Amino acid sequence: MNILPPEKKPIYKRIIIAVSVLIPIVVGALFRIRIPGNLDFLPPLYASFNAITAVCLIGALWAVKKNNIALHRQLVRFALLLSILFLGCYVAYHLTSDPTYYGDLNQDGVLSDSERIAAGNYRSIYFVLLVSHILLSMAVIPLVLFAYLEAWVGNFDRHKKLVKYAFPIWLYVAITGVVVYWMIAPYYG
Repeated sequence: MNILPPEKKPIYKRIIIAVSVLIPIVVGALFRIRIPGNLDFLPPLYASFNAITAVCLIGALWAVKKNNIALHRQLVRFALLLSILFLGCYVAYHLTSDPTYYGDLNQDGVLSDSERIAAGNYRSIYFVLLVSHILLSMAVIPLVLFAYLEAWVGNFDRHKKLVKYAFPIWLYVAITGVVVYWMIAPYYG
């Protein structure tokens, strides 16, 4: 791995901070915009990106424990690529689609009392997973990027300290992304 010259680190730190602030703002703002198009094929695709990300993260952990740093690096980079692809597909889908409501069996965009009752406690479980997934997905962005930056500059002690937090959160976000998709999929129009 090419080590990033130390004098370049502050530039990348500012970029990471900007990206970490801008992504949630832009994603939130885009939910108010609708453009014509039909990208209904994207949710299972971006759920698959999350599933493969989880596998890559587990593989990266295994590789580093086996001291296979080259494989670890490749798996982490692939997981980053998948996360970027996920974000792009997620935004594209939500730009072109109306929201889907958990329990909306007739897909009319309104949750009737009978639909709420039919959804039962699963609706609460869905929302707990969804809210934790969304909040942690915002928190994990700077953690992952700073952990990557520390490895890139060769500061592996700092990298390991950040990864203690970044890894389980990133893995949780990847796994809950798949679970949230499985739970909401029956209600897509």
